[in-house]
Amino acid sequence: MIRMLFLGLFFVFSALHLAASWHDDSERRKKTKPFLLIFLLLFYLSASEHPSWFLAAALLTSWLGDVLLIPKGHNWFTYGGISFMFSHLFFVLVYLDHITFDGIPWLLIAAAAVIYFGISFRIISAVKDTTPKKMVGPMYFYLLCNSTMNVFALMQLISQQKAGALVAYIGAVLFFISDCALFLVRYYRKPEIVYKKHFTVMLTYLLGEFLIVAGVLILKG
Repeated sequence: MIRMLFLGLFFVFSALHLAASWHDDSERRKKTKPFLLIFLLLFYLSASEHPSWFLAAALLTSWLGDVLLIPKGHNWFTYGGISFMFSHLFFVLVYLDHITFDGIPWLLIAAAAVIYFGISFRIISAVKDTTPKKMVGPMYFYLLCNSTMNVFALMQLISQQKAGALVAYIGAVLFFISDCALFLVRYYRKPEIVYKKHFTVMLTYLLGEFLIVAGVLILKG
């Protein structure tokens, strides 16, 4: 089936990209990166009878963010971050369809938000001395956007209490871990604090994106 072909291609190119990341081969990483999210998007569109165009937009802007992060330079990093901010917004819109706000324990949600925002602040504090000043604020805002996406994924889990919602939330958490690791790899004075650097960043990112898609498919199945 066509969806299994796209899924297989996603896994093949992910494996190639992760192997290049493991060996810190920047040229091979550049060559494989544009193929990652586009095959996940095609898998989702072929696997869902009634695809969410918000989820398709989230995957498309994630793919664009990947491409924009390939060139070196602070400006390209900023452009990629803006594209990923839109992807988080679209993910939130996906989760909203599955959230029943009347049953949400707001104290728990507030506590989760404090934890996410606190971790974001800690990451930015760790890299701010070695990051261009004009980028510190936007980077913190970006992590807050990812944190907000995670909080909405948690609300979806609380509302649905189904396997799909749990899978999607795990994916959201991995996406958050990936972004925190990316900032440390890019700007922390000792990037080796992140095991295998780009390998860890991309492993958590690819798993995160895949699990969010899988979770949504399970919920709608």
